[in-house]
Amino acid sequence: MSQIDNKVFHALGSDTRIRMLELLDESERHISELARELEISVPVAAKHVKILEEADLVERKIFGKTHVLKPNRENIYLAMNVFAPTKSIEVEKGTSLLDALRGVAAVKVKKKGDREVIVSTDGDEGLYVYEINGEFSEKSVQNCIIDEDTTIEWKKLEPVTKIKLDIHVKE
Repeated sequence: MSQIDNKVFHALGSDTRIRMLELLDESERHISELARELEISVPVAAKHVKILEEADLVERKIFGKTHVLKPNRENIYLAMNVFAPTKSIEVEKGTSLLDALRGVAAVKVKKKGDREVIVSTDGDEGLYVYEINGEFSEKSVQNCIIDEDTTIEWKKLEPVTKIKLDIHVKE
């Protein structure tokens, strides 16, 4: 999905399809499982799934006669990025990313060890990362110096637990 089109917005325009995506985000499911959990018929669930597939928001794996669905997270995230505001700012050559951010947003900074980290943007607390022209950077926002026109994507990491490890060390 190179760009968001009307199929995505149509697919996300149904409470049933949104609920399907939420259920699939929890775990992969068969169409019949979705139908049962949503208390709709299998044919109706299949029609909703077809719309989600046409929008490239779900993927189907086929094992014999069994069809298992999972969300296409990358495309879901791309769809949500449409709503991210773009702010333009002009800065002097050599400005730090932190100073540039302060020019467009209220940022709260805390000292962590020997560096400062941003803990809040416009009052929204969390852990933030950034990309420079589509690439992640290892530099802190203070050490990221802007010397040329650039596009920064400022992203809040949402707390999502993919795997929880309970590790016990043998004595």
